[in-house]
Amino acid sequence: MQPVEIKKDIWWVGAVDYDNRNFHGYSLSPEGTTYNAYLIKDEKNVLFDSVSRSFTGTMLCRLAQTLSLEKVDYIICNHLELDHAGALAEVVARCKPEKIFCSQMGIKSMQGYFDCKDWPVQAVNTGESLSIGSRTIQFFETRMIHWPDSMVSYIPEDKLLISSDAFGQNISSTVRYADEVGTEYLRNAVEEYYYNIVLPFSSQVVNALKALSGLDIEMLAPDHGLIYRGKQSVDFILDAYARLAEQKPCRRALIIYDSMWHSTEKMAYAVANGLEEAGVPSRIMSIQRNHHSQVMTELSRCGAVLAGSPTHNNGIMPAMAAVLTYMKGLRPKNRVGGAFGSYGWSGEGPKIVHEWLESMGMEMPMPFVKTQWSPGHESLGQCHELGKAVGQALIIKCDG
Repeated sequence: MQPVEIKKDIWWVGAVDYDNRNFHGYSLSPEGTTYNAYLIKDEKNVLFDSVSRSFTGTMLCRLAQTLSLEKVDYIICNHLELDHAGALAEVVARCKPEKIFCSQMGIKSMQGYFDCKDWPVQAVNTGESLSIGSRTIQFFETRMIHWPDSMVSYIPEDKLLISSDAFGQNISSTVRYADEVGTEYLRNAVEEYYYNIVLPFSSQVVNALKALSGLDIEMLAPDHGLIYRGKQSVDFILDAYARLAEQKPCRRALIIYDSMWHSTEKMAYAVANGLEEAGVPSRIMSIQRNHHSQVMTELSRCGAVLAGSPTHNNGIMPAMAAVLTYMKGLRPKNRVGGAFGSYGWSGEGPKIVHEWLESMGMEMPMPFVKTQWSPGHESLGQCHELGKAVGQALIIKCDG
């Protein structure tokens, strides 16, 4: 692929990773991803970020098609995580820039990853600007979206925001713009990215949106995925982030379960029947068949979580423990919860699941339901009532 001119004298020079299926080692990326880097040609030529190390050659080739490497004057590192800085040492060696700009926290990241004591590094703060000729670059720190070193760069003359990891998606494609794919496809990719990466920092997202609200943004260029161009596309992603950060409960429930001999599975379907009676649709997901990142993506559309596990070694099933650990770390808010499960001997599992959900701040309208051996009519009825109670509580929460 050739470099792409996204605005006059502003080029995309990144790389497309079609084969990435495990983003950062914890979240599935079934559509691959991109590592976006951008070049502005002006009196001072500026490169924004780089790419994962294995794509160094690809990026340098694209960059060299726009200008000689030694003509890169400045490098701006909006974020130093290695999918955006993996090529940095080679780029510095080849381009020999006059200056490298990053946040104060970015210097710590840079020093941790690279032998950079001889690099011409300069820290910038929110509100500072850099003249590069006919353009000015304004810097805004966006700490914890999603690293402490994160910042974004705004070019007012082009109404362009280069947003680092914020507003991204994991999409690999030969197209570069968000308006070139279907809206639902894009929305799913945004929700998948947000709920598996950005969700714990939703309060920081709210603050960042306020800080950026005064900017006239005509194009928004993230470091992963497709670029948003035009008012409709930019409004789409800004509105999506505002909605996702708010975590307003949705009238839909997620049921996750693990099961050894189908007993807890039967209970999960009885819970779904109770939710249906309450007027709440649900999605049932076996965690043996769905990755924890898929569970979190589904949670982006659900205001309730009901989790079921058999008792295993006086605890819960390992896969359920992994999902709940992952979910808790991502700090979902404003949810209603419920727990259930079967057991053969000791029976601690459902109580442990209940405590997990409760520890996430979920409203728990009913005690956990457990049954020994295989669920019969009575215990399935209790599961039905659990689903119904959670559904009714969710409706009240949504209407409140």
